[in-house]
Amino acid sequence: MPSGEPSRTQPAEAAEAQAQAHAQADAQAHAAAPCAVPESWDWPHNVEQFPEDAPLQALMLTATRLMGAYGQCTVQAAGLKISLAGLGVLRVLLDTDGLKSSEVADRGWSSPGTVTAVVNTLVRDGFVERRPDETDRRVVRLYITEQGRAVVTYYVTQAAPKWRQAFDFVDKADEAVVRTFFVQMISHLGQLVREERRR
Repeated sequence: MPSGEPSRTQPAEAAEAQAQAHAQADAQAHAAAPCAVPESWDWPHNVEQFPEDAPLQALMLTATRLMGAYGQCTVQAAGLKISLAGLGVLRVLLDTDGLKSSEVADRGWSSPGTVTAVVNTLVRDGFVERRPDETDRRVVRLYITEQGRAVVTYYVTQAAPKWRQAFDFVDKADEAVVRTFFVQMISHLGQLVREERRR
């Protein structure tokens, strides 16, 4: 299994810390908007004890951060020296190998700068290779290595039970409704992100 120095994950951790800072800033911005948050609502000291009138964006931001923290726990439990962001890039390349960095960023709803930092670590660890495009040497494409494929396969095998546990609170009768909500939310937010990036 892959091993390495803790410093190998620093670029990804820095990007993750930056993303969390943006999420906190977004949460504060929403809290300042009277149309989004009732005046009587206050951010709880314990995020596991949200009041019933908590705005949806506050619930979603908190759930997302907790899921990210839990996801990193599943990576550590599998004994891997890789970040969730790194696994995300590998999963994109597993689906379509040979993408440009900008294409990986677009498919992962990330910024090119963040992807570059993550890919630098993946290349250094032997999980991804950079190769010049065969028709245009100015273009660099990313390819997942056999070691990278092995990492993803191993992680999925090891983490699958933990991810099932993460959602075992959802009643079978409610699963279809929950699934529909997330599919619609992903589609809606994806459209909003595309519109914002065109501005």
